[in-house]
Amino acid sequence: MNTAKQIVDTIVKGIQEKKGEQIVVADLSHIEGTIAHYFVICQGNSPTQVEAIAESVGDMVRETLHEKPAHVVGLERAQWVAIDFTDVIVHIFVPELREFYDLENLWQDAEIETIKEPL
Repeated sequence: MNTAKQIVDTIVKGIQEKKGEQIVVADLSHIEGTIAHYFVICQGNSPTQVEAIAESVGDMVRETLHEKPAHVVGLERAQWVAIDFTDVIVHIFVPELREFYDLENLWQDAEIETIKEPL
């Protein structure tokens, strides 16, 4: 059984593989009543890139950790794709929707880690 942190790290690699931007990990594990232990939030510059990031994340987690998501929603329009790995939920946005929904501020009690862009 993989830990939530292993899943988070693998998801981040999948996002970086497709040049996902502004990657943030929100640690919700200490907040009572949350739907997951972690949110991984990022953006792609177009629906095509959002879809490619989502595919990369799914492939990376499946190939590396042999896990599949419980649910994936939003692929039809690829404006906001959510991938549910039970303890970890990935949110991949186009920039306008990310700004509109502002999940990082919605979960103000979470510990937020900004992932540095690879060189």
